[in-house]
Amino acid sequence: MRHALFALIFCAATAAQAADTFVFPLPQGPHAVGLQVKQQYDRSRVYRTRVSLVTGKPSSGERARPMQVLVWYPAARGGKPVTFRDYYVTAATEADLTLDAAAVRRKTDTRLAEQTQGWPVGAHALAAPMRAVRDAPAQAGKFPVVIYAPSFSATAAENADLCEYLASHGYIVLSSASQGARQRSMTADIEGVETQAADIAWLVSQAGTMPNADAGRLAVAGFSWGGLANVVAAAKDDRIKALVSLDGSVRYFPQLVDGGKAAIPYVTPARLAVPMLYVAQRPASIEELSRKEKSTDFSLLNRMTYGDMYVMTMHPMAHQNFAADGLHLARDAQFDEYSRDEVTQAYGWTARYVRQFLDAYLKDDAAARAFMASKPAANGVPKHMASLEARRGGGVPPTLENFVGQLAARGFDKAAAIHEEFKAQGAGFKLEPHDINGWGYELLRDGMTEESVAIFRFGTQLYPKDANLYDSLGEAQARAGQREAAIDNYRRSLALDPKNANAVERLKALGAPPAAP
Repeated sequence: MRHALFALIFCAATAAQAADTFVFPLPQGPHAVGLQVKQQYDRSRVYRTRVSLVTGKPSSGERARPMQVLVWYPAARGGKPVTFRDYYVTAATEADLTLDAAAVRRKTDTRLAEQTQGWPVGAHALAAPMRAVRDAPAQAGKFPVVIYAPSFSATAAENADLCEYLASHGYIVLSSASQGARQRSMTADIEGVETQAADIAWLVSQAGTMPNADAGRLAVAGFSWGGLANVVAAAKDDRIKALVSLDGSVRYFPQLVDGGKAAIPYVTPARLAVPMLYVAQRPASIEELSRKEKSTDFSLLNRMTYGDMYVMTMHPMAHQNFAADGLHLARDAQFDEYSRDEVTQAYGWTARYVRQFLDAYLKDDAAARAFMASKPAANGVPKHMASLEARRGGGVPPTLENFVGQLAARGFDKAAAIHEEFKAQGAGFKLEPHDINGWGYELLRDGMTEESVAIFRFGTQLYPKDANLYDSLGEAQARAGQREAAIDNYRRSLALDPKNANAVERLKALGAPPAAP
């Protein structure tokens, strides 16, 4: 009955739409929604170059990175909701926080004219009321956090409908524009994606300062390019507990994450041991992929085996349909074999799956977990609209952190065996001689002498020709009272490096000649 009622709501919402109009098809959650627009600078990064990359003239004013952030949050009821145009206006100041009202109006009108290509956007589209109330009083309580990462060069309000929907269900959502390292336009390279990942990290830090935000329950959702940037961010920050990708570019730029020469080296499956929901557009045919010279040899999603993975395909949706602002401004004629109503319905189901996934992994909601474990048809999704591939994650990711954790659990003397196990799993870390040497001395300074001996011995097994590691092993063994073993390893160090004066002095202190008698 519940599924049937939900389907009726979808049908009623879509049937009520006027021509060329997008209406978000899901009912609001139990919370009213507030909206704040915060303007700050990230002064740790330079944004404007000394000379403008557009005009060539010397730059003036603030050169730090502008960070205009939209924040949606559960709020007290009351107040007048913002309109779709209100969201659209915020784009004007994303790269320049100093514009006056007249300049904002000019930029907004110009951008609308460009995006609609001369189509006169009706008042019903721009004046359509949304759900959020600007600067509404926040509701008391602690709420999990979702960072939204927009698509390539897109605005922070790109998916305002989705962000409002999540806030109405008890989430605090933060979003900033997708912009390049030194200009408003994003760049399709490693610097560009790492810049957006750094913006995500900055938003995480901002969430940590918000009194109602529970930053310990944190997810990052992204569309297209933002669905690659969030993966990069998660590879660097294990505080990110879940990932949502709306047809993310992790599929379309595999060369950045496939472990090759052009790839970002730290983006590895082992460092992405988080649950992920990937919602994809309708699949291309083999012939279409061939015409576009797209290889399907590599899939990071297939290799992300340590966390739960859900790959959902929304058959009515093309790539651009995952952005609500585009749906608001699209004409009916722009939809292909699927109608606007079908795409709208699919967008609604996408939003519902995003919310259920987040409820499952950030709120540990049993009903949401059951929803994610069910077939789409069992959840009420119309036939032929969606397909879902789900798999459970498992195993210990072969990261340096987990390597050390395994040593603590199983014993430091098992270092060589555990290292071999991790190598067999494709460990994405390498211990250099100086890393092992520093690690051993830290253990020694902390009074963990036996563990220090074990790590230095492990180092000599990895690097049997490294004189310094044998010297360090001898020192740790001497402190542990293992005189004969220390003498033996100081002599090995001297054999590898006859100029090692420290080994000679240590042997004298131990009452032993440099060479065995």
